[in-house]
Amino acid sequence: MNRRNFVRLSATTTAALLFSRITYAAPGGALLHMPDEVWADAGAGWFRLKKTGFALFTLNDIEVSLEKNGNAQGVYLQSPVKPVAGVRMKWKYDVKTGIKTFGDSWERTYGDAGWKKTGGTKKNAWYVLLHDKKQTACFGVKTGCSAFCWWAVNPGSLELTMDTHSGGVGVELGSRKLHAADIITTEGMSAENPFATGRRFCQMMCEKQRLPKQPVYGINDWYYAYGNNSSSLIKETTALMAELVTDTNNRPFSVIDAGWAVYSPYLPGDGGWADDFSRPNDKFKDMQVMAGDIVKLGMRPGLWTRPLCAKYNDSRSLLAPKIKGRDDPKNPVLDPTIPENIERVKYNLSVYRQWGFELVKHDYTTYDIFGRWGVEMTDSMTQPGWSFYDKSKTTAEIINNLYYSIREAAGDMYVIGCNTVSHLSAGVFELNRIGDDTSGKEWARTRKMGVNTMGSRMHQHNIFYAADGDCVGLTSQMPWDKNKQWMHLLAESSAPLFISAEPGALGAEQKAMIKQSFANAAKIQPIGEPLDWLDNSLPAKWKLNGREVDFDWS
Repeated sequence: MNRRNFVRLSATTTAALLFSRITYAAPGGALLHMPDEVWADAGAGWFRLKKTGFALFTLNDIEVSLEKNGNAQGVYLQSPVKPVAGVRMKWKYDVKTGIKTFGDSWERTYGDAGWKKTGGTKKNAWYVLLHDKKQTACFGVKTGCSAFCWWAVNPGSLELTMDTHSGGVGVELGSRKLHAADIITTEGMSAENPFATGRRFCQMMCEKQRLPKQPVYGINDWYYAYGNNSSSLIKETTALMAELVTDTNNRPFSVIDAGWAVYSPYLPGDGGWADDFSRPNDKFKDMQVMAGDIVKLGMRPGLWTRPLCAKYNDSRSLLAPKIKGRDDPKNPVLDPTIPENIERVKYNLSVYRQWGFELVKHDYTTYDIFGRWGVEMTDSMTQPGWSFYDKSKTTAEIINNLYYSIREAAGDMYVIGCNTVSHLSAGVFELNRIGDDTSGKEWARTRKMGVNTMGSRMHQHNIFYAADGDCVGLTSQMPWDKNKQWMHLLAESSAPLFISAEPGALGAEQKAMIKQSFANAAKIQPIGEPLDWLDNSLPAKWKLNGREVDFDWS
């Protein structure tokens, strides 16, 4: 089937226009022509701009222009007077019935990712793949863009919305010209299945990659300790798991999760709230000694942190505005547009490096910025009406600056983003937690959050980042016959493998499985491919190391 049959243009648009000189993509790409309509939102609802040039759309002093940027089509916005909350482009496409679509998620997945039937109001974050059982077409924006972008596939049209809010209000650009995004497209090549097309498209979207030098694997204490950890517990589990390591050329990480930082005495009798991530509490005392002990035991030290968590006694002028979801007095949040706060974040990262940690896992930044989890960003990204200290940058630009600051301060440490914006993490952090939390208590949660995210994001793995599907919560509460399959998938997919093992749940069979899984995860392997992901949101058929493997996730 050719592209003309795949995407049938309306009567007002000729098929020839689809491949005309005004579209920009790599040779063989499925191309977009100039949009039929361009709209903007300046706070009082959406209004249509007039086409006043070959690639220029204006109304009063608001101007949207398109320019060729290599193999992409750059979108630029100018509005010297009015704040702008978004730009929308519309192409007249009559998508055939029976087409399936696949869109990404804003940050982590929440058990809801996968191929969908066309229709509805789904926001396909960042990119959308269309497939009709024979051919795949891809429409997206390059990573690291300055707007939150999503695609809508509607009867008779394809739309791209670029959200340019700054917090809960439109961005105030002044004299600045905003490079909002770079549109890029392609289509499936001969004998290329949707998974291979998706991987090739991810490479087009993320041209500058930053990946671990070796496969990353190891242990984490969260899913058996859930914050009730200590230096003695970390040493005990690290020593126990280090006995199962066979590859001394690529040693595993022992990642200390939440529970190590100083807690503030918020209320009398209250246990407090972790708020100073530059100092350890009395359970750990000396983190430099802790990191050294992990190294002596045969693993590499890693550490969890929450960059935007403010101290309980911080000046109100440093804090982000209180909004629903960000109004807990125990958990004040730093405003990331204030330079002093960025310096604090960078300082904390430099401290971890000085302590001797080789990996840092940073968490909660999306929630702390928006007051919402990604799954809650449906009608809007955040509560309307509030603003950061600096209103001249879009939220995407603010997040980019935060991420680049973390990356710079981390130096030679590996960085894992957790609750980070996927498309803005790509090419910046070596690893990214691609799904919501798995569990050490409920198999249904691991099945929903872990298996689904692996099936829906492995085409991004080792392109955007090393895709971390989260831990194997190996505890006495989890069914071993299911958990060992989850470990098998992680260990042989080439994705990062982290095991969170309760010492009392480790029998001879579990130790043998971990030993083999560590050996597999330590070496370079082919990318695991979900073979039934088009029809199954919890893929049960996988291609691992050149062979087909069936799983039972029920």
